Amino acid sequence: MSNRVRLDLPTIVMAAAEIADTKGIAEVTLASLAQKLNVRSPSLYNHINGLPGLRNKLAIYGLTMLNGELTKAAVGRSGDDAVRAFGKAYIAFARAHPGLYESTLLPPDSSDAEYVRVGEQSVELVLSVLREYGLKDEAALHAVRGLRSVLHGFASLEQKGGFGLPLSLDITLELLIDTFLAGMRALNAEGGKHS
Repeated sequence: MSNRVRLDLPTIVMAAAEIADTKGIAEVTLASLAQKLNVRSPSLYNHINGLPGLRNKLAIYGLTMLNGELTKAAVGRSGDDAVRAFGKAYIAFARAHPGLYESTLLPPDSSDAEYVRVGEQSVELVLSVLREYGLKDEAALHAVRGLRSVLHGFASLEQKGGFGLPLSLDITLELLIDTFLAGMRALNAEGGKHS
């Protein structure tokens, strides 16, 4: 008797996330997923729209998980403390779920309402963490991009083995976040203006 699992979308996405985290996002294929689930590849099409559909669902799953971790880290905190907790939680997620994290960076499917909703939640979450710095409109969105760039740059370099010196990565991360915070305070003092 075969050891098949009951297929549904959450089962498929969680299995894909396991493959991504253990073997890398490039190894998430319909064939590898079918093998992991002990089903034939065509069975997957009842739940997903091919590999692009699978990757889109994986990105939504990853963003949802990441948003949850970031929200937990920031709850009850404000200002610098919230940004530090947020940054550490972001990097902890990338470390614990390297493939799933990478899936969150795939080009978004702007026609998928669920993806758009989760992406908007991500932006709103960062805006709420940065609200205390008094930035408005475009300046606030530039700050969101800045924080994401800082954290993704660190996560990406760490995942690719780009930090070769024998120094504490956690101290480097703290210094990086503190540098970002110094910039946020300077922007706040200037009223969020930039030239």
